[in-house]
Amino acid sequence: MTTYPETGALGANVLSVALIGPKEHTRRAVVDALVGSMAGAPRQLPFYPDLDQVPKLIELNFDVIIIDLDSDPETALDLVESLCADSPATVMVCSAKADSELMIRCMRAGAREFLTIPFASGTVAEAMVRAAVRRTTMKSPGPKRPDGKLCVFFGAKGGTGVTTLATNFAISVARESDRKTLLIDLDMPFGDVALGLGLTAAYSTADALQNYTRLDSNFLSRLLIKHDSGLWVLTAPGKVTNVPLVPDAVKKMLAVARQDFENVIVDTGSKLDLATSMFEADATVYLVSQVGLTELRNSNRIISEFFKSDFPQLEIVLNRYMSSSMGIDDDHITRALTRTAQWKIPDDHVTVRKMQSSATPLIMGDSQISRVIRQMARAACGLAADPEKKKKIVGLF
Repeated sequence: MTTYPETGALGANVLSVALIGPKEHTRRAVVDALVGSMAGAPRQLPFYPDLDQVPKLIELNFDVIIIDLDSDPETALDLVESLCADSPATVMVCSAKADSELMIRCMRAGAREFLTIPFASGTVAEAMVRAAVRRTTMKSPGPKRPDGKLCVFFGAKGGTGVTTLATNFAISVARESDRKTLLIDLDMPFGDVALGLGLTAAYSTADALQNYTRLDSNFLSRLLIKHDSGLWVLTAPGKVTNVPLVPDAVKKMLAVARQDFENVIVDTGSKLDLATSMFEADATVYLVSQVGLTELRNSNRIISEFFKSDFPQLEIVLNRYMSSSMGIDDDHITRALTRTAQWKIPDDHVTVRKMQSSATPLIMGDSQISRVIRQMARAACGLAADPEKKKKIVGLF
């Protein structure tokens, strides 16, 4: 088991530095270049730590981590990417090769500085000044807030009613939990959450995804619109927009959203490839299906492929449910799904059509559908079911 040296107590204006790389002459060149800069004596690691050792390295809270690229560029780049994803440290790389393609790869991995050996006079000292400025801006007044709850809705087939369920579920979660809740419409390019809620938004998910490299809390907040129910919404574009759903862009958007909102609900339509990119261990996935041969077959294949373990949590929602629909009873449904469906949304065309024509969420009224969705939301929030009944019991005493 590898152990790392402990970082000592340094003055407020002195940067703690870790220097990583197998080549001694490269490390010596960096050490010499740091003399007279804002950096303290660097702690040297004469090897590339394994990726599973990165958390221990991060715990040491170095201000700057400098990595030698030349000994093993691919391993070094993996290390850069892993550190930049989870550490507030300023990660720099150094190389004797001023290769433009390599520089671009380093920047994409998250490196802040590319230092070329031999170092030009003052280059390293200037990089340390920039790192010191970044350290000041990165200081946080308190611990990082835990990520908000992530709920992903997607359909086993197009037309299963994902948007109606996700929209009303999100409103119910916002009301039942009394916490900041965001609904993201990723059913691009034809997502119609905004239409169902009667919203006209100036910005959309397209703006977030196209600018994901600079997306932060302030940027995201300017893209949102608030519904009368208190739900915040990031709508799909109002017109057909050719925006590729790049996994890195989607992940960045969700990461920022989950830091700002206690609940984040995502409508992915029936885009399985998009939904699977969000199958994080702490997510809850709502697979929306109907009692039809095609939908049940698709659901079976999805469950068998992606939900062999308990993570992420899967909840099956049978929409427009009628008992013995098409001659398929509950036993057949359970066998087809390989598990029991948690939620059955009754078939009520009249109520749904009324919502669609008036842009009034059905969860705002009382119907068989709204009651089930409300219980789904309460379960997601960790609240007991049927609160009205409990209030009556309390009133007897």
